[in-house]
Amino acid sequence: MRSTLRLFAPLLLLPALIAPALAVTAAPVSANCGGSATPIADIQGPGAPSPLAGQNVSIEAVVTADFGGTDGFGGFFVQQADPQRRNQPGVSEGLFVYAPKARAKAGDLVHVTGKVEEKYGQTQLTLSGAIAVCANGQTVTPATLTLPVESANAFAAYEGMLVRLPQTLTVTDNYELGRYGSVLLSNGRLRTPTSVVPPSQAQTQIDANARNRLILDDGSNKQNPASVPYPAPQLSAANTLRTGYTVRDVQGVLEVRYGAWRVQPVPGAAAPTFDARANPRTNAPARDPHANLRVASFNVLNYFNGNGLGGGFDDPNNRGAKTYQEFQRQEAKIVSALKALDADVIGLMEIQNNGYGELSAVRQLAAKLGGAWRVVDPGTSRLGGDAIAVAMIYDSRKVEPVGRAATLAIDDKNRQPLAQSFRRIGGKQALTIVVNHLKSKNCPDATNDDLDQGDGQGCWNPTRTRAAAKLADWLAGTPTGVAGQGVLLIGDFNSYTYEDPIRLLESRGYRNLVSRWIGANAYSYVYNGEAGYLDHALASLPLASHVKAVHEWHINADEPVALQYTLAYKSAEQQQTYYAPDAYRSSDHDPVLIDIALPGGGR
Repeated sequence: MRSTLRLFAPLLLLPALIAPALAVTAAPVSANCGGSATPIADIQGPGAPSPLAGQNVSIEAVVTADFGGTDGFGGFFVQQADPQRRNQPGVSEGLFVYAPKARAKAGDLVHVTGKVEEKYGQTQLTLSGAIAVCANGQTVTPATLTLPVESANAFAAYEGMLVRLPQTLTVTDNYELGRYGSVLLSNGRLRTPTSVVPPSQAQTQIDANARNRLILDDGSNKQNPASVPYPAPQLSAANTLRTGYTVRDVQGVLEVRYGAWRVQPVPGAAAPTFDARANPRTNAPARDPHANLRVASFNVLNYFNGNGLGGGFDDPNNRGAKTYQEFQRQEAKIVSALKALDADVIGLMEIQNNGYGELSAVRQLAAKLGGAWRVVDPGTSRLGGDAIAVAMIYDSRKVEPVGRAATLAIDDKNRQPLAQSFRRIGGKQALTIVVNHLKSKNCPDATNDDLDQGDGQGCWNPTRTRAAAKLADWLAGTPTGVAGQGVLLIGDFNSYTYEDPIRLLESRGYRNLVSRWIGANAYSYVYNGEAGYLDHALASLPLASHVKAVHEWHINADEPVALQYTLAYKSAEQQQTYYAPDAYRSSDHDPVLIDIALPGGGR
């Protein structure tokens, strides 16, 4: 689960950008068209801050976009007319004019006077007089910008200017789409560094990602807009905008806002067209024809059923739905997804830790799948002390448990794993399935070596690694009492492919099935615009040879968070149009499916 705090692409301010101010003299101020004016290039200069910061200047330039009005930015952008441009490398010829009580018209050549100021990382002119309109219907040539940029200077050189990105770009994050009307674009999908390279090489990938990201905004300061313009005509459950979609020929004004570089579309211009063919919604993957057993792993994003009687959602320990209405919406989506998985055994993460009785979350969820579904009960009232736990459910028409259900109290940070051996009905051979959920990467309370070490592994990495070691030691002792054909580890390990906990388990003889079957393009989670997989399937060597297919079903990680079951921050209309009782955005993690040909017969 990710934080609801607003996340931003990093503002690239490399040492080369923080240049000493040059000796620049402003032209005398004037109020009339054709009067004395300071070139915008002299105001912007080659670095930050502006060499004319704090001075009053007059400029004469073309209005490229007006963002006044109630939900706008309180001003407009201007750009030096083409014949008057200085064309100095690394120096912008655009500028934001802060004028909350005035409006301007795109295409007007205007003469204005104001004070040069630095606000929130952006140079602006705060208007101090009237706007003199010198001509109408003027045009300026957009600057061409491509991703990735070579350095931060490439962005700063076009601050406040009209730009065009001629490439086919990829939507790499849509987390803020419903809340702020913006999406993050990149040239090709961004990958979580430690999902593609070892931690020792992560910084290189981190830097590359930082140069390959740019926000496409909606030209508004409004939170939770009544209509989100992307994709046209507006966002809805039936008209989604998934990460992985592509868009071409993005145009607008380049600016810095909320610590991130972004393109603001020119008001009145046609909205960009997104191509869904690059990453469409799909049905659940079909079973491999040679497999006779399907196991699924699914993080169900804080499935809390309250007291099991329609109440209890105001409990301070509740991390899920805040009302019974929200719970019904959440449950409908999760059940839709679980049924479509066509699995025989399902491992669950982030389910309410309220036992195994008739009113428990796991029992009620299993019942929604049909009367044949059963719950693995380890014989404890709860599974550890956290508000959430892992769980396991199975279709009793297809498989039966053998041996005993087992769990391990690792520590007070990681959720306890749950292990159970199964065989097919009428079969002779068994396998052991272990559901896991290791400590998250969130940093509150982390100390010493559990702090973020800057290697891409986030906080609590040693705690997760020690948990992986204890898990391997525990499983070596056959805790269910059944050896069978081997062990399958599934769950949310909160660790990417090349991180220490996964590498440790691999060193202890477990095969990374997602890496083996899906490869470098695997992902089950998107965070801050970077895709990777925290949801793993690792098999002991004997069992790995019986695996026939491994799939990730991308129903959640790619979908806008606005399409979740929640009601907050949505208008009454959006509570209806953003919602559908289907599998899409039923959680924030994608489920993982493992198809196995378990020997020993059975029906």
